[in-house]
Amino acid sequence: MPKAVIYNMAGDKVGEYELSEAVFGIEPNEAVLHASVKNYLANQRQGTQSALTKGEVSYTTKKPWRQKGTGRARAGYAGSPVWRHGGVAFAPKPRDYRYSLTKKTRRLALSAKAAEESILVIDGLKVDEIKTKPFAEFLRKIGAEGKAMVITENVDEAVVKSARNIPGVTTTTATIISAYEILNNRVLVVDKAALQKIEEVFA
Repeated sequence: MPKAVIYNMAGDKVGEYELSEAVFGIEPNEAVLHASVKNYLANQRQGTQSALTKGEVSYTTKKPWRQKGTGRARAGYAGSPVWRHGGVAFAPKPRDYRYSLTKKTRRLALSAKAAEESILVIDGLKVDEIKTKPFAEFLRKIGAEGKAMVITENVDEAVVKSARNIPGVTTTTATIISAYEILNNRVLVVDKAALQKIEEVFA
């Protein structure tokens, strides 16, 4: 059964947490992890790009010159895609790029982090006041420098504001984590209550 080290807010190791086999014990599948990252990036696309087709550009449809005898190439009308300022062939139009994947893909991402021993459990993750320096020192003590994601059970304003100015550190809650965010961070710093919530949601 996969395990994770439990730390307190002083940065000291206080025990081990036995992670759920159903959520953290799945053998990682590289192809599925890649698909989940593509899914996240696709869902971030606004899909607002647009261009005019040859039927939408504002040009006369009159033939520019006669078909034969001029020595120039045949031309039908000025709005042709081969002409400057003409319409765009297969022009992009606004569309929704979103699509969904199963919960199992997020389990695979969590399992990958568990296999790397990159999940750090905090017994009671909270800060008494909104200050960046003490929180950064806490992350340094537990070995969570660099790209780290702090996961709380619910939105904790003090934690969010203390962490937001630390380079590479992001915050989120247990119910909205994505496979992309999990894989895009070196370490997951998870409140014990949030970890229990993750196991409940993704089991």
